[in-house]
Parts: sequence; structure tokens; C-alpha cells
Amino acid sequence: MIWGTSSLNIVDTPGHADFGGEVERVIGMVDGAVLVVDAGEGPLAQTKFVVAKALKSGIRPILLLNKVDRPSVTEERCGEVESMVFDLFANLGATEEQLDFPVLYASAKEGWASSTFTKAPEGEPTMAPLLDTIVKYVPPPKCDLHAPFQMVVTMMEHDPYFGRILTGRIYSGTVKPGDRVHGIRKKEDTDVSETFNEGKIVKILKKKGVASEVADCAGAGDIVSIAGLAQPYIGNSVASVEVKEALPSVKVDPPTISMTFSVNDSPLAGKDGKQLTGAKIGDRLKAEEESNVSIKVLRSTSNDAYEVQGRGELQLGILIENMRREGFELSVSPPAVLYKTENGQKLEPIEELRIEVNDEHSGTVIESLTHRRAELLDMSPCPESVGRTTMTFTCPSRGLVGYRSSFSTITHGTGFMHRAFLSYDKFRGPVGNVRRGVLVSTAQGVITAYALMGLESRGTMFVPPGDEAYEGMIVGEHCRDADLDVNPVKAKELTNIRAPGKDENVKLTPPRLVTLEEAIGYVAADELIEVTPKAIRLRKKYLDSTKRKAAARKLSS
Repeated sequence: MIWGTSSLNIVDTPGHADFGGEVERVIGMVDGAVLVVDAGEGPLAQTKFVVAKALKSGIRPILLLNKVDRPSVTEERCGEVESMVFDLFANLGATEEQLDFPVLYASAKEGWASSTFTKAPEGEPTMAPLLDTIVKYVPPPKCDLHAPFQMVVTMMEHDPYFGRILTGRIYSGTVKPGDRVHGIRKKEDTDVSETFNEGKIVKILKKKGVASEVADCAGAGDIVSIAGLAQPYIGNSVASVEVKEALPSVKVDPPTISMTFSVNDSPLAGKDGKQLTGAKIGDRLKAEEESNVSIKVLRSTSNDAYEVQGRGELQLGILIENMRREGFELSVSPPAVLYKTENGQKLEPIEELRIEVNDEHSGTVIESLTHRRAELLDMSPCPESVGRTTMTFTCPSRGLVGYRSSFSTITHGTGFMHRAFLSYDKFRGPVGNVRRGVLVSTAQGVITAYALMGLESRGTMFVPPGDEAYEGMIVGEHCRDADLDVNPVKAKELTNIRAPGKDENVKLTPPRLVTLEEAIGYVAADELIEVTPKAIRLRKKYLDSTKRKAAARKLSS
């Protein structure tokens, strides 16, 4: 956007740590940052993750306290939040210059910002103070317009007409359609640069607001999208043909969990989706890997299966949901944590967990997290809400898989939970039993109300009458720790004898319908999630009960 005599490139970043790859790519494209903090809540766990990346790269943030128009937000509260942000910066190793950050007050809902605390500024609502502060405190790009053209690819997309569209910030020089360029990359595990895929620029696009406009030329400091090269990947350099050395590439934190995507081989496979084969699934995952630098796809040892590594179950859950909407059918394994070994010691990813709950739920939450190997760091009353408690934990990533749904149940939907990756630390030992056994179907057919009526005393059902079931499919949660084989398709035997009580009405408790997010955290190591465009089903890895028992004996031995 144009503000006064300045051209501003504004890039938004996601706050959740699962999408840290997006943050790491964007940090290299900008010279400043605006840290938006809720004036009532203060900085959250994911705020720490994003701020740490910005401070490490030398960026001087501008603090914007949002939602100051709320009745509960006072000038004293804003001062407390400002002190919390200052302490956060100091703990993250900020320099003296970074600690001397400007502070603005705003209401995004009302569309205004102010350099002084106010509930409603005089005159027309405007964001001019924010834009003026950006122009004043964010330094202009340090670039050489007369040097050869160089750019690092930070984002990538596909256009059906122009092919691969490469987006990044121009490091030096100028570029226009028709210029000869090539890609440059580092050879694997070396610092030696190599050139590849020479071609010419076909099209240059610049952002204006949320829309893209064709540009005749672009210079150093601009964030542009170019078309014309088919091979450069995220982290590679694109430069004029006389340049032979690659620019520093984007460094991304390693993935922390993995899930295996494979062909859906259940008896109900092929009824809902159109993309069914392993080749189709592999092509889609490879395309995702190209456009998302924080995801890695590896070919699994089994046929038509791929190991997908990412930052968290939320990131991989969104990928699964997108594939489901695109018509894919697949089987997905439960998330597995990626461990490290350093100096002969096993390390696992540890996350920081910040929780806000009602006082009466704090004891139950602490107990539930203790079973998941969490450690309580801090516990204090919530400053802006009477009867609420704020707690900070560190917990292994494996212990938090599937915890969100349990947390909602424990707190009756009144709790808030924020989590962010902290570091790799010493393995904390096995997690306690956090789930009961399951009810496993022994027959294939249509589920009947008559059968479910007899099974309700055995546990909680996941399926309603009229749905299809098959052998090995999970139809409910057992009330005990062991799995139980049941027959949910059993029909009522018809006779020609009428007797009192034979025709009683069937009254069933509504089933607990499992969402994709709940399923990812619920399934055990010997189970799979069957994902189709119309259904989410849980099943055993081995559908036949004999094979399940043999696998269990082999595992125990």
C-alpha cells in the first residue's frame, strides 16, 4: 500500500506454533514488525514463539495494544500488559534498542489507533497514527538498485497458465519481463552453489491490498511474484545469469510429529471419494511439500503409504481436512512424536502450555496433566477475571495429543488453552493411561437401534442407527480399560407370538460423533482413522480379530 511518499509491504503471519514455517519464511522478507496484543489478555504462549523469531533476526517491534475500547480495559491494565511485554522481550534476549519499543492503542473493530490511551479518539476513526509510526520507526530496506538482480524464494504457488509462481523479496537490483535469470541452490550438505533452470521472466506481479497487479518492473526491497521458471523451490535463489552464488536460505525448525497416510482399504472404501489410489495421494502430498516448507513427505516402507512430518496435529489435521474436501479417501495413523538422540540421551519435544480456567477446575486440570508428564511452572489468579486461575506448564508434545477435547470436557467449555513449542529436552518417561478401551464391531452390515439399545450399558456409542459398520470398525468407547468385541448390526428376531414387553419403544442416548480433530488425538497405536469426503470412522489396523490377537501377542513378547 502507498502511505504518503512511502510504499509499505505488509505481511501477516499466523500466531500458532504449528504454522511456524510460515513465520520463519516471512521474517526474512521484512524490516520491522507490529506486535498486536490483546489489552485484556496480555501476551499468550504463541506470542512468545513469534516474538522470539523476530527478535533473533534483529527486528525492532512496535507494540499495538488492541481492544482498548472494552469496558474492562483501563489505563492501568494497559500499563501492566506493557510491562509483561517488556519482561517477555528481556527474557528472550532483546537488545537495548528493541526494548525501547513504541506503544500504540487501538480498536481494530472500530477502525482507529492512537499514540495515547483513549476509549474513543476525537474526530473520524483512522489508522493514521499506526501507519505514521511504521514509517517513522521501520528502517527503509538496505538494498543496491545498481547491483545484479537477486531474490530468495519464500512462497510458491501454481498458476494453470503461467505455471510456477515464485514469491519473495528482491535483495538487490531490478527486474522486468524478458530478463534472463536462473535458479541457484546449495549442493546437499555443502556450501557450494550450483545454477540450474535458466529462463526468462514472463510476468511480474505486485500486491495492492489483497489483489495482485501486473507490474512493468520491480526493484530492490519490493516483495513480488514472478513467473518463468519451473524448478526453483522455497529457499532457492533466483538471480541474473551473471550471479553464481546463492543467497542465505530460509532456516526452518525441524518437524516434531509424523503421521502415515495410506490407501483406504476398509470394506467401505471407494463409496464416497474419487481420489483413491496411492499414486494420487502421493502426488497431492508432494505438491503440499513443495508449497509448505515446514512439512516433509517420506515414502514409507509399506506399499502406497507416505510418512508426513509436521509441526503439530493441528497443521496435519488441516492438511487431512483439505484432502478430504478435495475428494480423497485415505487411512491415517495416529500422530507419532519425532525423538532426537544427543550424546546417547533420548530427547523429546517439550511444549509450553498456558491455561486459564475457573478456580473449581484448576485441581482437575493439574491432575489430568500430571498423567501426561506435565510440570507446573506458575499458578496465579487471573488479573482481569475474578474466580479464574492462570497456570503455566511444560509438557511433552506426545502428552498433549488429543488433550484439547478432554480439556473442554473437564472445564465444561469454560477454559482457554494456548500451547507453543519450547525445546527438545530429556525424555520424561511413559504417559499414563489417558483413554479407556473401545467397542469393536465383529460383523458387517447396517447398525440397528435394537443392537445399540443392548450396548448402551457397555459404554458410549460413536455411531447412530442406520450407519454402516464392518468387522474391526470402532463403534464406541468401552466403560472399562480393555477392548470389547460387539455386534452392532444384530436385528430383532421376528416371531408370530405377541407378548407384553415385546414391542417396547427403543430410546437411545444420542451418539458422540467424533470430529477429525478428536479422532487424531483419540486413536491408539493399533488403530487408524478412515477419512472420506462424507465420513470420519475409527477402525483397528487389523480388521480380523485373529490377526489383532496375534499382533498383540507379538508386541507383548
